[in-house]
Amino acid sequence: MNNSLSNKLPDFKSLSGGRVALLFLLFLLSLYEFYSMGIMGMALVCMIPTMIAGLYLFFQHKMLLFWYIFIMNYIVMALNRYYSLPVPITALTIMPQILLLMVCIFDIRESYNAKYANLMLLALGIWTFYIILQIFNETCNLPLSMSAWGMNFMFYSFLFLSAYFLITTLIRTPERIRRMFHILAVLCIIAAFWAWRQKTIGWDQTEWAWLMAEGARTHLIGGSIRYFSFFSDAANFGCSIAACAVLFYILAVTTKIKKDKILYLITAFCCTYGFFMSGTRTALMCFLVGVALYVILSKSFKIAVPVAILGGIFYFILAFTQIGQGNMQIRRMRSAFNKNDASANVRDINKAALKKYLRDAPFGLGFNIDEANIPANHKYRVVYQTPNDSTYVFMWQRVGIVGAILFAIINGIILIGGVYIVFCKIRNKACIGIASGFCCAFVAIQAGGYANHILTQYPNLFLYYGGMAIVYLLPDIEKEFENYENKLYAEQEEKKRLKLEKKKLSRV
Repeated sequence: MNNSLSNKLPDFKSLSGGRVALLFLLFLLSLYEFYSMGIMGMALVCMIPTMIAGLYLFFQHKMLLFWYIFIMNYIVMALNRYYSLPVPITALTIMPQILLLMVCIFDIRESYNAKYANLMLLALGIWTFYIILQIFNETCNLPLSMSAWGMNFMFYSFLFLSAYFLITTLIRTPERIRRMFHILAVLCIIAAFWAWRQKTIGWDQTEWAWLMAEGARTHLIGGSIRYFSFFSDAANFGCSIAACAVLFYILAVTTKIKKDKILYLITAFCCTYGFFMSGTRTALMCFLVGVALYVILSKSFKIAVPVAILGGIFYFILAFTQIGQGNMQIRRMRSAFNKNDASANVRDINKAALKKYLRDAPFGLGFNIDEANIPANHKYRVVYQTPNDSTYVFMWQRVGIVGAILFAIINGIILIGGVYIVFCKIRNKACIGIASGFCCAFVAIQAGGYANHILTQYPNLFLYYGGMAIVYLLPDIEKEFENYENKLYAEQEEKKRLKLEKKKLSRV
């Protein structure tokens, strides 16, 4: 017994001594950082044990890290506005995605399956190749900045691929897809509530400070107020929440699970309220474009006729009447049909000015230069100073008319492939609803990206390109999804039967 105990004691002491030595080194490092950087440096060192424990937890529970990424992509804008973050936003959003991708690659059970190599991946691969070629863009004749190119590659290529790979490797089961919808529904409701709070109670101190610093020019316009919830701005909020409204209306129509139907309808109504509160004309266009596509995808006169009639009435009221003109949000939406609107004219003037400068730059000014270091007398400096007002105009500036057209083609390929899946590859009603919902939301957010620079902002890129990845995944899991839905439906009907029996017995 003693021998056994003595054999264990040295290992225990060695292990304890190692821990003590490690903690002592961390303590010394924290003192050094406190001396050199102050309390912030010391705090970062003290967080190392927590970070290590978090990494271990995430390696053991990959889905926990995925849900963190999914939620953080939605709320990081609020964190950035309300808190002075000790780390850049990329550390909260992009770095975890890189970590999770590494985990999936090294874990053979979750490694990427070759059968998911499809049209969407091909399209994203072509776009990535074009961004890589931007290293050799010498339009501006300025020194190459690998840090600038690397940052642009991260935001305009890697994040597209990351959304695709993470969804197709981790969200491969019906349970996880359903859970994603539930989480997204809660986030959308919170976003709509935040806009309601701004309208009903008023802006808080942080929001007022943002408005006075930079937001008033675009959010307090001629007596109209544009509410932005906790998003980066009203345009981003309105377009994103409008696309989600389309998604959840379609999910509510196509699911046969009662609890889900109720949740999706509530979410869709909240999203509709939210995009009206945004006061963004483009949000209305996003919603109408998404609904129009669903009329085609539904292949049903029962849906197409009433939707077309309601859409026509809605359009007629806004375009040809003064109904609701007393409401500032409705006035703002109605201006979308005004061809002489000042805001739209300013955008046309900016595009005309850019066209003159970019005529000699078919491949754009490049992602490989540091924009802050462009000389004041440089020919193309005015291009960077001109507001782009649109993701597609932004691409036109940076990667040229060739890149902008290629970007549009890539998105068109992704959408057409999704539409083909809806028409030809799946038969289950719920799966068709999910695929149709994401296709309609995708085309809605593309409409928003055509008019506003919102397509690559949080949470749109990960949410809607990840959603299209689910569309491409559905044909492989359709049978599994159908079995899962039938199981939930059977449980629902059993609860209903038991409830009726209990009600009958109570009457006896």
